[in-house]
Amino acid sequence: MSSQRQLFGTDGIRGVAGEFPLTRESVFIIGRALGHNLRQNAADAASAPRVVIGQDTRESSAWIAERLTLGLASQGVEVHSAGVLTTPGVAYLARTRGCSAGIVISASHNPWMDNGIKVFSGDGYKFPDARELEVEKEIFSLLEQAKENADTEPAINTTPSLPGEESLRRAYIDWLAASVSSDLHKLKVLVDCANGAAAAEAPELFRKLGIQADYVHCSPNGKNINDGCGALHAEAVGRVVAERNAPPKSAGFDLGVTFDGDADRALFCDGNGTVVNGDAVLLMAARDMQASGKLAKSTVVATTMSNMGLEIALKKSGIHMLRANVGDKYVLEEMQKTGATLGGEQSGHILFRDSDATTGDGIGTALRVMDIVVRSGKSLAELVSDLKVFPQVIKNIRVREKMPFAQVPQVAQAIAHAEQSLNGNGRVVVRYSGTEALARVMVEAENEETMKKLADSIAGAIQTALGV
Repeated sequence: MSSQRQLFGTDGIRGVAGEFPLTRESVFIIGRALGHNLRQNAADAASAPRVVIGQDTRESSAWIAERLTLGLASQGVEVHSAGVLTTPGVAYLARTRGCSAGIVISASHNPWMDNGIKVFSGDGYKFPDARELEVEKEIFSLLEQAKENADTEPAINTTPSLPGEESLRRAYIDWLAASVSSDLHKLKVLVDCANGAAAAEAPELFRKLGIQADYVHCSPNGKNINDGCGALHAEAVGRVVAERNAPPKSAGFDLGVTFDGDADRALFCDGNGTVVNGDAVLLMAARDMQASGKLAKSTVVATTMSNMGLEIALKKSGIHMLRANVGDKYVLEEMQKTGATLGGEQSGHILFRDSDATTGDGIGTALRVMDIVVRSGKSLAELVSDLKVFPQVIKNIRVREKMPFAQVPQVAQAIAHAEQSLNGNGRVVVRYSGTEALARVMVEAENEETMKKLADSIAGAIQTALGV
């Protein structure tokens, strides 16, 4: 068995629902393997491990949760369902309800046909890579046994507790509400729930806090999650805010917020409809935390994809920026290693370690942004007005295999040529997606024409050598 994970990517197991590794049979086996692993790592061998499961709004999420629950129960695991709940909501429940693990059925920003399984430990942090590898080895072993023995599912004296225990969801909403210290009543916000998990929590929470909010894409039907909406299409909420704020309508929206499918990240737009991404949120949050003495070591952890403009703006404020690999779990690892209290990704995953949160929380980030706006007395546009963004392009190329780029001569040559051409006045980042069969090419440069030309060259080389 390889020492590299084959099923788990940067954010759990992902695939097309109904196809391996997300068939009815394989999901049941994944549940068995997880259950056995939890048993092996239990502090008290006499007590059944407890797990909380949450899911997004995809039509496949319910049956995947049920199959996973049956697999877990076959190993004597006690399973509690929170029903439709955000990913950070499951992480919160895992660490506050004495659970051995929290499991989320979601494919985040992916299309509705996809789905996934991501796992949190009982402390609310994502399973480390080494433990995911342990579970993988057992999954493959069980799959082999099933093939050889025509294995049948054991009888299980339990029924999946779906669609969910309301008290679990309520606890998460109350915790978020308690995190807000400012009076947010005066704010008027447009909220895009991506027809995803945020539709179950955001409206109730914002009403509880007295926020004046209108909602779009808040009617999930199982197939419309992320469909032209949500954080993957932040410009959509920007257009609506700009249209409604324009005379003669003048709706008066202070800002817009848009979540992804499982609401572990959020992007924004200001009152003019201009998109405000994760880099800008990191800048405004870093300054706010620095002013209150909460920005440990005056350091922010971003990723290789964050714009050079962020690094420059932070430096002007006396703040140092570190870069981690793409993936919020890797940002968190760097934060824990360095003691940083703020980190995040351009895509909207923001991790605040000045509180007890253990993962990125889109709704929590939205509350933090609104809180800063209210306390500062400034608009969102004013708070990030000095962020001068270097021209940046990101190209996605669907690939048939993820061969190391250094082993593909034409790709390696195209990357080397681009780096030589930029000569330090820009950046090139070429990597594979951890959740999809995609190669991502990011180029930053002072000159937009140069940027596009170099990105096209690298993307063309990848398409020729590895494209489907």
